[in-house]
Amino acid sequence: MKSKNNNFVNLCHTIKTLRSNNGCDWDKNQDTQTLKKYIKEEIEELFDAIDNNDPSHLCEEIGDVMFLLVLLSQINSEAASFTIDDVIKNANDKMIRRHPHVFSNGPRGDADFHKEQWEKIKIQEQLKK
Repeated sequence: MKSKNNNFVNLCHTIKTLRSNNGCDWDKNQDTQTLKKYIKEEIEELFDAIDNNDPSHLCEEIGDVMFLLVLLSQINSEAASFTIDDVIKNANDKMIRRHPHVFSNGPRGDADFHKEQWEKIKIQEQLKK
């Protein structure tokens, strides 16, 4: 089976191209501050799609938010702050750390127990910073 992960790689390449010298002036002119307004708008549209229980619209809005998040990552990559790979690795590592009942021998319980565990782990992480 062919990996659909190529779609994500293609999106990253598209955004890099849009930001290149021969790319789109609008995309090239964006920075972390200018994107805030668009991210907020797209999140509101995502909420509407969730509230309307419309899978097609939801898929579209997730894509719009993802586009902006990858664009934001590309901007930071150009500034040598971090890459999309760093973002993905950090998210994955965090989910593994915060789910010890799934990925290690952490105690099992109900959803409330795991939410409490999540908060405790989150506080421990913040204290280490």
